[in-house]
Order: sequence, then C-alpha cells, then structure tokens
Amino acid sequence: MDLLESIKESIIDMDREKVVELTRKALDEGIKPKKLVDEGLTPGMDVVGQEYEKGIKFIPEMFMSAEALRGAMELLRPILTKSELSRAGKVIMGTVEGDIHDIGLQIVSMMLEGAGFEVYDLGVDVPAEKFVEKAKQEKADIVGMSAFLTTTGLRFSDVIEALQEAGIREKVKVMIGGAAASGKYAETIGADGYGANASAAVRLAKSFISK
Repeated sequence: MDLLESIKESIIDMDREKVVELTRKALDEGIKPKKLVDEGLTPGMDVVGQEYEKGIKFIPEMFMSAEALRGAMELLRPILTKSELSRAGKVIMGTVEGDIHDIGLQIVSMMLEGAGFEVYDLGVDVPAEKFVEKAKQEKADIVGMSAFLTTTGLRFSDVIEALQEAGIREKVKVMIGGAAASGKYAETIGADGYGANASAAVRLAKSFISK
C-alpha cells in the first residue's frame, strides 16, 4: 500500500497519530501538500461521509476522523500556498446567536478545509453582524450557519436579513444545517441550501462553487 492510500485508510480508521506520522513521512519524501490533500485526506473523509450516510459510522466516528484530518492539516497549512488553500472558495462558518452546539459545525468545517475551502470558523453564539463583518472582510463565497435548537433556528433569518442590509446577499451563498434546519426551512427563509449532514454540506458547498 502506498503512502497516500495509507493516509486515506488511517483517516477512515480514525487514527490521528498515524495520519500525522504518515503525512510527515510523505512530506519528507517530497510529496506535494496539494497531492496529499487531494489523493489521501479528502478521499478518506469521502469514505467516512459515505459510511455515515449508510448508517455504518456515527457522529463520534466522524468527529474522530475529522480530528485526524485536522492533525494533518496543521502540518500542511503552513506549506500550502494561499491559492491552494482557497482554490475551492472561502466559507464563513458559525453556530448562530444563542446556540452553543458545535460538534457538527466542527466536523463540517474540517471537512470543508480538507476539500480545499478556506474556512473561517467563528465558533458558537455568533451574532448576525459578526457573520456579515467576516463575510465582507474576507470576500466570502459562502456563509454556513448551524443551529441545534428550534428557538435559535429563527436566527438564520436574522443573518440573511443582515447580509441583505449590508448589500452582500447576492454575493454569497447561504447554507444552513443542524437539528433546527431542514430543506423546507431553508426554502422558507431564503437560504440557498441545506446540508443534512457533513458530507451533504460539503457537496452543497462544492455545487455552489461549480456553478
């Protein structure tokens, strides 16, 4: 098994230590960071996402694989060029104001980064104006929001309205996710899409950029 395939398998096996070790080895052998991401890390997370959708893996396993991915990206990020990091687009991510649930958000953010997006994770309890400020500052392509509670899901609309008032709504795609979100709700509030899970969110983000 070659190094890239071993990295892929180690991501699937949720083995952060092995992923980091193999990533270091691959860099020492002269494998380009972009190749490591495109042919090792991302394919591994793709398999994890597919297994989650089939009910083979669950949130804890996805999180552990995403943590393994994070370990590799910590090594690769300083080496990757700015153009390589942002080749798929810029995404602002955050859990809306009043909500402190972030496991799903972290998984999506790490998977987006592994898929080549430049991700700015604002964390939890993020007010609408902070989404807008960061989107303007970074000239973002996508704003991704998460909410777990039905009550905080109402904040999605606040962010969309704030983007409109700032005059940048037409410049960014808005996607929502989390237990408080749904495809129907996304349509109702004028979001551009809904990610039912981390894999779906990454596919959605990719579809926005490819249009």
